[in-house]
Amino acid sequence: MLAFQYIDDDASLAKLVSQYRESQLLVLDTEFVRTRTFYARLGLIQAYDGKTLALIDPVAVSDLSGFWSLLTEPSITTILHSCSEDLEVFARNGQCQPVKLFDSQIAAALCGFGHGLGYAKLVEQTLNIPLDKGESRTDWMKRPLSEAQLNYAANDVYYLYQLYPQLVEKLEEQNRLGWVFEEGERMTQGRLSPPDLELAYLRVKNAFQLSPKQLAYLKVLAKWRLSKALSRDLAVGFVVKDHGLIGLAKKQPKNSSELYKMIELTEQEKRVHGKDLIRLLATADLDNLPDAIDVLALKTGYKSSFKTIKQCLSELSERHEVPIELLGSKRHIHEYLEWLWAGKVGDKPLLLSGWRETLVSAPLSALSL
Repeated sequence: MLAFQYIDDDASLAKLVSQYRESQLLVLDTEFVRTRTFYARLGLIQAYDGKTLALIDPVAVSDLSGFWSLLTEPSITTILHSCSEDLEVFARNGQCQPVKLFDSQIAAALCGFGHGLGYAKLVEQTLNIPLDKGESRTDWMKRPLSEAQLNYAANDVYYLYQLYPQLVEKLEEQNRLGWVFEEGERMTQGRLSPPDLELAYLRVKNAFQLSPKQLAYLKVLAKWRLSKALSRDLAVGFVVKDHGLIGLAKKQPKNSSELYKMIELTEQEKRVHGKDLIRLLATADLDNLPDAIDVLALKTGYKSSFKTIKQCLSELSERHEVPIELLGSKRHIHEYLEWLWAGKVGDKPLLLSGWRETLVSAPLSALSL
């Protein structure tokens, strides 16, 4: 079993933070629980600077502000693996993001280990050490945590510190270390901004099927749902499901009798929110209708253009040994076509930014789309 400090009081954390502040590298991981909640509930923070491995109990520690400040130290490289959900936790709990972020999953992909490699597989490939992942679905909010849980958590940062130099060496050989930090900076952007209530309707599945008038109804419904979810820390689907909102926007029931006939809503949704939903529908601004949602993928020539770009990127992916999912995903291709067909107005798409631009700009511009 690895040696670690279990930090469950403010004084111990302050001492640890003082030590970590002198470090150049800090490996982090978080364990959390998310079932019905909008936000993940933070259960444990793992940290290791090569000297002290600490398991920080955010349930017991009352003030984590000193720890969160470490993430904004420009002299400290924060190392995480597949960090998207960790970044969400940092934004929610610490109102911060790492300023110098190294994601080892992205680094591994750029080194040739493959796309989306899990932590245990990466440790096995680089260090030849098999890891037990038996506690991956544990309840991290339950106390006390077992010895098996704590050891599992400690492994997640200990071995990442060991393999970091190997990844850096390979990246430097290929002049790609800067690419990893560039990706880290991109992943942290915008995470501190609160959800936009006015645009919540655009995230409702199948919203594109609605007319501008129906979208006006959906807009007030989606705004209400997101506000309710945020205030109660409840996943939006546990307020009213997308299917229900679409049905309401299409049928616009005027009273309880009409609403209770709707098959798109569950009985619980009708009972708990019925009166609110009818009231909300009456507040839709029908004098200022939203624009119809332009579905790029339905336009003539989209499929053939998409296929042409994907083939080009696939060839570049093989040539430069960069996974296609990282070089240019479906979303990246869609974003590029949207920008191109809009007359190249607005911010450049990701495909034409940073390290990707050096690889794909000239080949993409030569395509007939």
